[in-house]
Amino acid sequence: MTENKPIRDVYDAIADPTRRELIRLLAGVEELPLYELTVQFQMGRTAVSKHLSILKESGLVTDRKVGRETRYQFNAAPLKEIQDWVAFYGSFWKEKMMLLDDLLKED
Repeated sequence: MTENKPIRDVYDAIADPTRRELIRLLAGVEELPLYELTVQFQMGRTAVSKHLSILKESGLVTDRKVGRETRYQFNAAPLKEIQDWVAFYGSFWKEKMMLLDDLLKED
């Protein structure tokens, strides 16, 4: 049995500010149709649709058809990879800050 892996890298997907804003908008609701997302941006429906397609390829967004309308929903699971990556380097910064704190206390 093969695992459904995202087509696009999650880091690539969140690199664009428009896509990060789309994620923010979708994170606060159960789902939104394309037309409600499009009015939030100064770009056309096609451009917003392309950004949503990239998010979908990375697994960050799912969609479903309701009649003639497509509704989009946020899926946070792929962000775990980023959280783990940041946490790894967070321990590095914590150690450096503790050393800085020790140096300041010495003065």
